[in-house]
Amino acid sequence: MTEKNANADVATMTYEQARDELTKVLNQLEAGSVTLDQSMALWERGEVLAQKCEQWLAGARAKLDAVLKDKKE
Repeated sequence: MTEKNANADVATMTYEQARDELTKVLNQLEAGSVTLDQSMALWERGEVLAQKCEQWLAGARAKLDAVLKDKKE
């Protein structure tokens, strides 16, 4: 399984799922109890999760902006 496939599940996560998984990844990295290879895989997963969270937040911002724009008109 490639690294890209290892993180394929992130595409279907909700914001809350991605945020919670990202928190777990960060906790594991901060604990320092994993090997270098595991740390690299966790870092890559964290990057994918952070990107997914940003996508969700950007979408929410766009929806709010659209609603606010409609209310002004």
